[in-house]
Amino acid sequence: MKQNIYDNPVFFKKYIALRDSGITYNDFVEQPAIKSLISDLTNKSVLDLGCGTGHFSTYCIENGASRVLGVDISKNMIDEATKRNRHQRIEYICSPIEDISLANQTFDVIVSSLAIHYVENYTKLMKKINSALNENGQFIFSTEHPLTTSRKGMNNWILDENGEKMHWALDNYQEEGRRDHTWYVDGVVVYHRTISTLINTLIESGFVLEQVIEPEATVKGLPKLPKLINERRRPSFIIIKAKKQSQHNE
Repeated sequence: MKQNIYDNPVFFKKYIALRDSGITYNDFVEQPAIKSLISDLTNKSVLDLGCGTGHFSTYCIENGASRVLGVDISKNMIDEATKRNRHQRIEYICSPIEDISLANQTFDVIVSSLAIHYVENYTKLMKKINSALNENGQFIFSTEHPLTTSRKGMNNWILDENGEKMHWALDNYQEEGRRDHTWYVDGVVVYHRTISTLINTLIESGFVLEQVIEPEATVKGLPKLPKLINERRRPSFIIIKAKKQSQHNE
């Protein structure tokens, strides 16, 4: 059974409160970076994998997308998205992103924000995404950085006797696979992959790599969330942009 931590009532309540605060790593690191990689959305069809409460789907419509299909495993998220971001050009589907049946639909842009690290079979998902893109279509996704997912423990910052951060502990990097974490609740499962696996699997699945970002905090974000200064020492996220290889170039 695929993990659906967002339908845990305790997790969901705390997660929504965090996102509604507007003072998060998503607001000041990940979302600005992923949006910076998206080209003109005018008249583009978009597939939003792991759409959550629909904020990004709405962003796409507001920036000219012709239609958006938002997909999320969590019924709580889909219900919230339908309630908060109802729009006639957005359709929401409750499904694991790796199991979505697209009924021969294809898209100009596929985006996934911090969802792919929850998926066990990365290779299968990349092939499915490639087949769902129009020729030369763009795929942009963010995931937890492999430097943060590699170690099997949660206490990755090594502290001095005064509790100050000395350095980040990196371990088990080449040992890919499941990691069990605690975030609001126990049993949050993510899958660690090396940077080379993230990139090479894309290439093997028919993508051309276009850009990779390991983002720092925005200038506006640092005063509001000072601990973001640590992104200069160890990135939390990696954002990758790729294009479906044209059949004429094969």
